[in-house]
Amino acid sequence: MRQGEAIWTPPTDWRERFEMGRYVEWLRTERGHDFAGYEDLYRWSVTDLEGFWASIWDYYGVRAHTPYVRVLGSRGMPGAEWFPGATLNYAEHMLGRDEDLDAVAILAYSQTRETRTLTFGELRGQVARARAGLKQLGVGPGDRVVAYLPNIPETAVAFLAAASLGAVWATCPPEFGVRSVVDRLGQLEPKVLLAVSGYVYGEKLIDRGQNVAAIRERLPSLEAVVDVEYAGGPIPGATSWDELLSESGPLEFDPVPFAHPLYVLFSSGTTGLPKAIVHGHGGILLEHLKNLGLAWDVQPGDRLQWFTTTAWMMWNALMSTLLLRASMVMLDGNPGYPDLGHAWQLAQEARPTLMGISPGFALACRKQGVEPGRQYDLSSLRSLTVAGSPLPVDGFEWIYEQVDPSVLLINGSGGTDVCSGIVQGCPLLPVYAGEIAGPCLGVDVAAFDEHGEPVVGELGELVIRQPMPSMAVSFWNDPGYERYRAAYFDHYPGIWRHGDWIVFTERGSSVITGRSDATLNRGGVRLGTSEFYSVLEDLDEVVDSLVVHLEEADELILFVVLREGLELDDALRSRIAGALRDALSPRHVPDTIVALPVIPQTLTGKKLELPVKRILTGVPAAEVVSPDALANPASIEPVVAYASTRPKTVP
Repeated sequence: MRQGEAIWTPPTDWRERFEMGRYVEWLRTERGHDFAGYEDLYRWSVTDLEGFWASIWDYYGVRAHTPYVRVLGSRGMPGAEWFPGATLNYAEHMLGRDEDLDAVAILAYSQTRETRTLTFGELRGQVARARAGLKQLGVGPGDRVVAYLPNIPETAVAFLAAASLGAVWATCPPEFGVRSVVDRLGQLEPKVLLAVSGYVYGEKLIDRGQNVAAIRERLPSLEAVVDVEYAGGPIPGATSWDELLSESGPLEFDPVPFAHPLYVLFSSGTTGLPKAIVHGHGGILLEHLKNLGLAWDVQPGDRLQWFTTTAWMMWNALMSTLLLRASMVMLDGNPGYPDLGHAWQLAQEARPTLMGISPGFALACRKQGVEPGRQYDLSSLRSLTVAGSPLPVDGFEWIYEQVDPSVLLINGSGGTDVCSGIVQGCPLLPVYAGEIAGPCLGVDVAAFDEHGEPVVGELGELVIRQPMPSMAVSFWNDPGYERYRAAYFDHYPGIWRHGDWIVFTERGSSVITGRSDATLNRGGVRLGTSEFYSVLEDLDEVVDSLVVHLEEADELILFVVLREGLELDDALRSRIAGALRDALSPRHVPDTIVALPVIPQTLTGKKLELPVKRILTGVPAAEVVSPDALANPASIEPVVAYASTRPKTVP
């Protein structure tokens, strides 16, 4: 299979089969727009922003308590004002319909307890009770309700109850250490904390009682703690979950302005305090209706399965499945236990129509010879969604050979900052091996060169040239937008700089090659880190890798984790260098190859390319990375030890 090869093409009956096709027909009959295909539809969506987003509002029947004055009051970035005058509530659109209350809303698998299901009716009842309980604890609009919870139904119930009150939600999974939690949630000065005192990961019981006690002590703004009984002992002095839900109350939804904070997501926190990224009710509502409903083709009665912790924006996207009257499959535990077939076994049981996986998981399955399509009944699947990092050609090949040759692979890239996709596949675009099919509707995305000019066929900065409703409303406690402006708009004033390198092809597909702040530049030629990783993943000797470039010395350093029992000798160094030279170019051959026991990664699985680079230039590790932000806090120590043996260079 070659990069760019079309391996899936839209069927001729796309107008009837897919929700995006029905939307195109609705535009023709209701708006007088006649689009032949995705290219025409996309062009209209970014040239008539107001017409496009008004159509999403009307097509999905958004319910406002007060109407909007116009779609886009101000389009300047930062500071774009969407749907001024409108008041609404995200949670109302999740639960506010009275039909199909017996349909399954949540199917929850756990390694801590038995499988649970909640119908829409049961979910509505629990949210109403949790809303009443939070009100009794003094929670109102603008108050912060935070959680130290795994991906379980109680987390969804508490989130929706908080949202119904206009309170602001934020969550950390219980695998986070105390410092990681306090660094994030402490910024919000929360009123209520919901927590578990333990959970099971695989076969191991993880006690979090001491963590909860330390978190409470370091969050002085807390007025109440709710103990969500899951595993471990009771939390002293806490309100129990049953007590929170003990009083019945009406299921009501407080109307809030379009941009009123819904939840706060956090950056990875590899340097300094994590950015507290605020998302609003209206922006998330419209973006997720568009992205899940049209691009992912989620329809009423469908089912979405995606393993995610509560720290990743995919948890927030999973929650929005309910907007489409579809059900979500919640998974908690070790997704690789007892083996990589576990996730596919769950898919056989849960019968999802859409399943999400990470590129790393797909490549690990490929390496271990997992054949899901042969070993499990996956006949319910229409689509497979892949996100989190670039998916190489081998990943596409494995999915179409070993999962299902007819499945629609939706490969995409977006981010916490917009809580959605920016470039992505969809049912109206072909699937191209090793590439992302196209830009998302309503997202005016481009690649900019160093002069701020758009380029095609060349590596450039991924930018968004016009506002989109789900762009972060603000950073928490950043009244002058100074940090917000510095994060996205300093490089190209008035243009959102996302922080990724991207190449667009002539046909509109794209390849993300890595983070622009970790990009390698040798002799003026920019090299994306994902290029290296896609080659190294094919070497049986290499389990994991990380590459950095020190510009002052023009030294390319490759760190590798080797298969157990192997040593990094000259022969293996030569094999690694040869593979990179043959697959990529002589510029990709590292000057130095170093073996590590583990590659440093964040809690959400991102490699610490920039922090490692700064450590190698002599910056103290404590200034560039927080151990609590790491999946393995000890993983940075071998990098520091190696750096101590090197001559210091200029950062």
